[in-house]
Amino acid sequence: MATQPHPDRLDSTLTVLHCAILTVSDTRTPETDKSGALAKAKLDGDGHIIAHYQILPDEPDRIAPVVSAWAADSAVDVVILSGGTGIAPRDTTYEAIATLLHKIIPGFGELFRQLSYQEIGSRAMTSRAIAGSINSTLIFSLPGSSNAVRLALDALILPELRHLHRLLNPQ
Repeated sequence: MATQPHPDRLDSTLTVLHCAILTVSDTRTPETDKSGALAKAKLDGDGHIIAHYQILPDEPDRIAPVVSAWAADSAVDVVILSGGTGIAPRDTTYEAIATLLHKIIPGFGELFRQLSYQEIGSRAMTSRAIAGSINSTLIFSLPGSSNAVRLALDALILPELRHLHRLLNPQ
């Protein structure tokens, strides 16, 4: 983690976090991954650095090792996953992530579903969005739609990201 000025910010003391983005999809490619591109743009726009970006199929035995490795990397502060949080048979990101988390932030999923309900109605109940931490690394697992990624980042993650990081990494 480094502290450096960002050209779009007046406050040059903002903490710059190193983020890893994992898109979970059986069909997306770097060219068609709108949710991953949106997450990268939003994080970059808030002054953060994208340390890793990858697309993997929705297979827990492939997702969990990548997330674990990124969480163990001292150069990664935040991992954001997009996709695989529904209830379809191939949606297994929740299973891959939930057992890795040392601490769960239940309010994230609760608030995300509440905000989603305002946008998409009762379909929001099927989201298994989850957040927590592995040691001092924040983990956010979001649905794969661009609207869901935008909602989660704008309303929940970006407003609290630096604060959550400080809580896990007291100086």
